[in-house]
Amino acid sequence: MSELALTLVRLAFLGLLWGFVLVTVLVLRRDIRQPADSIGSGKAEKKSKGRQPKPPKPPKISRKQKVRGTRLVVIDGPLVGTVVALDGGQITLGRAPDSTIIIDDDYASSRHARIYESEGSWVVEDLGSTNGTWIDRSRITTPTVLPVGAPLRIGRSTLQIQN
Repeated sequence: MSELALTLVRLAFLGLLWGFVLVTVLVLRRDIRQPADSIGSGKAEKKSKGRQPKPPKPPKISRKQKVRGTRLVVIDGPLVGTVVALDGGQITLGRAPDSTIIIDDDYASSRHARIYESEGSWVVEDLGSTNGTWIDRSRITTPTVLPVGAPLRIGRSTLQIQN
């Protein structure tokens, strides 16, 4: 192999190494910049060894949140314009074919989240999804009241409860 070819191979290898370092730093930076004020984070996520976790407490409901919505509307994403009537039953969201709203998205889990009625309000619960369920800019980890008009983001889709 000539001296020029050997030098070019060395430079290409060095460039690949620096590219890997740069991509790693960018991914770490993005992960660090995730919102730190996640709903339900902290003590609720710590599990003690040998004990069963306590069932989640019913979410607190203020008078302002008692206003019930009558429909769930997809306002952004591939299913924009889809409307599901809220009739008191459970609504499942995810990629599974038996979901109420099938979200065909790489960022949605098969059984991503569910929405159900509790004490006159709609509650959203993340079902252990990989990429999380978000209300506004807060990731939820426990059953959380979904106020009317608040954006619920699952993958690339945004949903909203409306009257």
